Amino acid sequence: MASGLLALLDDVAAIAKVAAASVDDVGGLAMKAGAKSAGVVIDDAAVTPRYVVGFSAQRELPIIWSIAKGSLRNKLLFLLPGALVLSFLAPWAITPLLMFGGLFLCFEGAEKVAETLMPGWAHGTGHDGGQDAAAQNGAKGGELPGTPQALEEKRIASAIKTDFILSAEIMALTLSTVPEAGLAQQAAVLALVGIGITALVYGAVALIVKADDVGVSLAGRSGRLIPALGRGIVRVMPGLLNALTVIGMIAMLMVGGGILLHGLEVLGLSAPQHVVHAAAHLVGWVPGVGGALEWTLGAVLTVAVGFAVGVALIPVVTRAVLPLAGLAARLRNGDGGGTA
Repeated sequence: MASGLLALLDDVAAIAKVAAASVDDVGGLAMKAGAKSAGVVIDDAAVTPRYVVGFSAQRELPIIWSIAKGSLRNKLLFLLPGALVLSFLAPWAITPLLMFGGLFLCFEGAEKVAETLMPGWAHGTGHDGGQDAAAQNGAKGGELPGTPQALEEKRIASAIKTDFILSAEIMALTLSTVPEAGLAQQAAVLALVGIGITALVYGAVALIVKADDVGVSLAGRSGRLIPALGRGIVRVMPGLLNALTVIGMIAMLMVGGGILLHGLEVLGLSAPQHVVHAAAHLVGWVPGVGGALEWTLGAVLTVAVGFAVGVALIPVVTRAVLPLAGLAARLRNGDGGGTA
């Protein structure tokens, strides 16, 4: 009896060890996947704060919470099952889909750079301009601006749509890091990365959005140190938001360019990736800082590749893809495609 109980306890201990090892593996894979997705995460955190601009301070956190819930729903209910089906039925499609996402990131990054250098450019030919034109068409069709609640719901829906694209890229990158893992382990890693990144991104966004309110509150306190800290936060926040915008643009171009270079290498066209590596290796000999210089030059060249691809895509997207998408939307809404 006692020996049987001891044997059972040994079996339970062995199972627990296997389970713990499995959890460690999942955690390690999730950390690796999260690091690979860092550029997309930075872009997500840099883009999201603009969706609460223009709303009262009391509505900022509820809006962010609604977007976060939509993001989590995107990842867990749609993208995770889709990624697992893709991994099981068509693993060969993962690299082309990643490259398609890389093209999107390059286009978005290059367009933001162009809009930053030439304000108002997007309103004539770019992505934002297409949205403005759609809004104007909607107004001509009788859709007048709605209530603040309707505007809030529209802004949230727009943010969730943008998040879907970025989340798809994150989940695809995550899946590409665990190609040999079992289905259950892939599901666990995807879920862990999805939940963790959502919490990280929207937690950071909430802190960024409310930082100026915290600064104003601290500035009104008594004493010298705390008010000075509050005034410092208020002064720093505009620069921080601008810096996040720049970091987001660079991150998109670097991740997009890196995905394209790696994808081409996987598909058999390794020359572009080798050229970047060889060029970066030229400065690797410098004593003490060779490794840092090599990484920096490699990153700069990857950003340049992403920017060049993005610039090439701008006329294609703005003159062909967006007009066709607008025509399809009008046809779907019952408009024959004519202009009123």
